[in-house]
Amino acid sequence: MTRQLIDLAQVHPSIQSKLGGNYADTIKEVQDAIASHHLVVVGMKQNPFCKKVRKNLDSAGASYHYLEYGSYLKEWHRRLAIKMWSGWPTFPMVFVDGQLIGGNQETEAMLASGALTAKAAAG
Repeated sequence: MTRQLIDLAQVHPSIQSKLGGNYADTIKEVQDAIASHHLVVVGMKQNPFCKKVRKNLDSAGASYHYLEYGSYLKEWHRRLAIKMWSGWPTFPMVFVDGQLIGGNQETEAMLASGALTAKAAAG
């Protein structure tokens, strides 16, 4: 399913240039990491699911690049920009070969099924 965005015809011309530009540097950082690394985890401090996905990947012997954006009270603007960019509503966000595979639950399922193995995750 494709995420719906407001039609530009419904946005006043005086603000159209402001759409989508917030925290572009953060989005670029995530995009660069995804382009440069086979497996990328985008997370945040204090989130137990971010810790859990990293622990599961470590246990599987998977090599990954980790990006962390603040805690529940800090850097929420950056995390919101990432959520709006990806369309994924929660953290962590796990990318394999440039493709968003989901969060902790989806990563656990892929590890359990063998679809994401340590060998594949090591790239």
